[in-house]
Amino acid sequence: MRRVLEILSSSLNLTWQEFKSHKIRTLLSLTGVAFGIFCIISVLATVDSLEYQVQKDIKALGTNTVYIDKWVYAGGPDYPWWRYVKRPAPTYEEMQLVKQKVPAAANVAFNISTTGYVGFENDVVNNINYYGITEEFVNIQPVEIQIGRYLQPADYDFAANVVVLGYTVAETLFGKAEKAPGKTLVLKSGKRALVVGLIKKQGRGIVGGWEYDNSVLMPLGFMKQMVREKNSNPIIMVQGKESVPMEQLRDELTGAMRSIRKLKPTQEDDFALNDIDAFSSFASNIFSGINKGGWAIATLSLIVGMFGVANIMFVTVRERTPQIGLKKAIGAKRSVILTEFLLESAFLCIMGGLLGLIVVFLLTLASQAIFGFAVFIAPKILILAITICIIVGVLAGIIPASIAAKMDPVVAIRSK
Repeated sequence: MRRVLEILSSSLNLTWQEFKSHKIRTLLSLTGVAFGIFCIISVLATVDSLEYQVQKDIKALGTNTVYIDKWVYAGGPDYPWWRYVKRPAPTYEEMQLVKQKVPAAANVAFNISTTGYVGFENDVVNNINYYGITEEFVNIQPVEIQIGRYLQPADYDFAANVVVLGYTVAETLFGKAEKAPGKTLVLKSGKRALVVGLIKKQGRGIVGGWEYDNSVLMPLGFMKQMVREKNSNPIIMVQGKESVPMEQLRDELTGAMRSIRKLKPTQEDDFALNDIDAFSSFASNIFSGINKGGWAIATLSLIVGMFGVANIMFVTVRERTPQIGLKKAIGAKRSVILTEFLLESAFLCIMGGLLGLIVVFLLTLASQAIFGFAVFIAPKILILAITICIIVGVLAGIIPASIAAKMDPVVAIRSK
């Protein structure tokens, strides 16, 4: 163990001496390694952070949940909207029947939505998301209340004119969001509503989602006094029981909806089952492809960097030939010489990797402003980067180190 530590100390010292003696040459040679590590860390960290945020937004739509709608949420340039536009929209009555016909469902909720203004005294905020919901909505879409209370069963039963307000809306209207509970707002069609609760600040999502900060939640019955149900994007939300596979839930929902709408066996479905878990898998596949592209760029950069480090090591071996001969003459084994140069090469690559890491770290500090979400560097990425540096260093230094280890001590000492 002591011998190993001595070799490590000697290699590290030689590496540092090499850097101090030839700063420009060393820095230029390490640029390729630094750029390669920068590519790896920046791409992996950015993609990991982005995927985490996207998956978080998708999970916020409801885990193990299916949205029954007339529209298929897949989208894309070839989206056949003409196939869906004439489909009947889901209804509240259908939601009640789904509850009865689908044993696999743990929670079933109905939701309609639109946009409108929210006013208080002389202040008005436009383009606010209105959500008219039923009682089990909160079981599928947890809503954290900061001040006040959430909607109660009696609010749904009597279509009470009460609302739960988003943080950003409250902050815009009242200066301090905490002042919102207890205030009376003016909504669409001049309807007045009492604010009974303030939703805790959520932050902006990447994939959109519910955007509670810019929303107002109210009982379905109250919202239907302001808008027509079928013209307000009605959807049925069904969350399966924990022990029920998604495939079983979809099968039961398909059978239930076809029965409710009295479709013949030869007729195609006139409804869409949008599986939220499927969106999560789809997103994972996209990010996997992005990662592969990042690895391709990084590999090319590392190859260039590896040749740069190999060039340094060839020059270093030539400059230290007399020292190598002297070491071998006093008893240094080939393995010791080989190990010293390989470690020196690895240390050089680690120095290049640190340069790349510093640049990435500086970029993460500004990531919120640049990308709209925070970029974090996971420990596994750092470990991967260091491992790659060591591997690249060993590969770059193996040939020069082998040449040094095989030198004849007499010839090496006499060389100039």
